[in-house]
Amino acid sequence: MSKRHDAIFDDVLRDIPQEVAAEKTSARFLKRSNALADSGEREEKLLRWVDPDRCIMWERHNRAYELLNEENCRDLIDSIKSQGQQEFPAIVRKLPAGQGAEYEVICGARRHFAVSWLRANNYPQFRYLIEVRDLSDEEAFRLADIENRDRADLSDYERARDYLMALDLYYGGKQKAMAARLEVSEAWLSRYLYLARLPQEIVAAWPQITELKELHARSLRPWLADAREDVLAEARKLGAEQHGARAGQGDLVPVAKLLARLKAAAYGAPTAPEKLTFGGAAQDQVKMQRRGSKIHLEFSDAISEEALRLALDAFIRSEIAGK
Repeated sequence: MSKRHDAIFDDVLRDIPQEVAAEKTSARFLKRSNALADSGEREEKLLRWVDPDRCIMWERHNRAYELLNEENCRDLIDSIKSQGQQEFPAIVRKLPAGQGAEYEVICGARRHFAVSWLRANNYPQFRYLIEVRDLSDEEAFRLADIENRDRADLSDYERARDYLMALDLYYGGKQKAMAARLEVSEAWLSRYLYLARLPQEIVAAWPQITELKELHARSLRPWLADAREDVLAEARKLGAEQHGARAGQGDLVPVAKLLARLKAAAYGAPTAPEKLTFGGAAQDQVKMQRRGSKIHLEFSDAISEEALRLALDAFIRSEIAGK
């Protein structure tokens, strides 16, 4: 976590009361657990070791728990096994009685999966390290976002989907207020919200949602604006191919290839640049290229105004004659 995000994290946790469990199985929090009391003396926060079965994921947790598996959690599984214990606690909330579990996990889904996997695979001695906090839903959302914002293993699409849900739940649909609370720019937040709002046909075209990036949404935006129906039609074809590949019928279409197909659906295959003829001679300085319903004119910055006017006049005449 960056120093900037550390500062935001501390701000979220400031003045939030905590439940302290004085148990033999407790452990001291390594970093975020220590705070200076009013007396100036160091106040220790105690943590709990619990069976992970006593915990469930918060329903608005920003990580898709069902996508976690031995392969994508292997680094954490090996780390916990090597260290002999989980080093950093998950942050949880106490659940009311009758909820089927005692704690609700706000931050720590991968740690929960890793410990659960170890216990189910011949390492029953491992337990889940938790810190119990009293958090509102909005505080829980910000805390989870801050902890996971720099993590490469949380996909852009998972994060974007979480932001879109939180926009209405906690901020009344006000993007400016949400950006201020998260301490990000409105433009940055807007890009993620656009990603979360991509049509389902586009999302289904990706080999895995974890591969759908904010950068891809930026590429898709003009294609959808210029030729939405054509792009969605191609996305549906890609989605059917990806579904078949997951069922063992061929290979998944990689991201680079599917992007090329979606772009071609919007603009068609690029044609070779055509020279524009004017003044009785072909001029290398002005070229035209068609991309679907769009036409691109390219000319040298050294061309004279007179020559450029002649080229544009020739282009307009040729377009009128062709209609």
